[in-house]
Amino acid sequence: MSWNISARIKDILAKGADFKRLEREEALSLTRIELHSREFYALMATANRMSRRQFGDKGERHFHIGLNVEPCPMDCRFCSLTRQAGIFKEKIDFPEQDIIAWAEQAQQEGADALNLMTTGTYPFERLLEMGRLLKRRVGVPLVANTRDIKHKEGEQLLDAGFSGFYHAVRLGEGTDTPFKRERRIQTIKVLGDVGLKWMNCVEPVGPEHDQEEIVDLMLLARKYKATYSGVMRRINFPGSPMTQYGMISELEMAHLVAVSRLVMGDVPKAHCTHEPHAASLLAGANLFFPEVGSNPRDGAADTGKGRGKTLADCARLFKEMHWNPDLPSNCF
Repeated sequence: MSWNISARIKDILAKGADFKRLEREEALSLTRIELHSREFYALMATANRMSRRQFGDKGERHFHIGLNVEPCPMDCRFCSLTRQAGIFKEKIDFPEQDIIAWAEQAQQEGADALNLMTTGTYPFERLLEMGRLLKRRVGVPLVANTRDIKHKEGEQLLDAGFSGFYHAVRLGEGTDTPFKRERRIQTIKVLGDVGLKWMNCVEPVGPEHDQEEIVDLMLLARKYKATYSGVMRRINFPGSPMTQYGMISELEMAHLVAVSRLVMGDVPKAHCTHEPHAASLLAGANLFFPEVGSNPRDGAADTGKGRGKTLADCARLFKEMHWNPDLPSNCF
């Protein structure tokens, strides 16, 4: 690096650029870099070069389909689908014909994966049925996003046609959620054991989360070899109990995306950010999630009519930043 930056940050960036494993304190040093400083832009540039080198110019679009809406009794504090949020009063299972139409349209528009998300009480057998149904209709890889699973259930997902499983140990796990961190990690181990690709994001990031907690989840993603990881910020829906904390900006998210990219090194096949925006595409991100159906950040039952970005929206963002969504996926 030729920029006039501190020797320590310069050394960490050089180490990261060579895809060498960063230590916890080195990653923490990167999170403490001030926005708009020379070190900040050097960090982003390093992360961007790493992704271009490792992923080519591929912009990944993994199409999210939320299969159902309900006043979920799990009551995660950041989720609009919960009973306590009071936004949704009744259960809605989106009709099969809608889900098939979304999946077929996604395939026509070049989606790289279909992520099928459910609430915590959605019947597991129904998820398997949806996987088998879509596997017969489209050739796009399927990713499940559902509750914790055991080995037998992981094998059933594979048999039903799923290739991957999105799963995150969330920030505030056990405090803002009713789930135990250890149980979440056990599911991650199950995925590795049965052969499902583990998809991950450090989420949902808010101003109340300290750098240590955030970095530890980045290191967890590297340790268990996530197929992709990255950063998603918390979005405060109307009436959210998290509103008191505010939200991080897209630029602050891009900072963390860049740190995560260096932490992940040569492990991932892609690097994600959410919701889709341009800043993180200069910081190592190359994976977006267009969305339809339910969305835990939205007050609309079908986020395709609310916050959700379309595949075309994401393709335009990628092309503006010189990422190519039309290349083959690196994840499957």
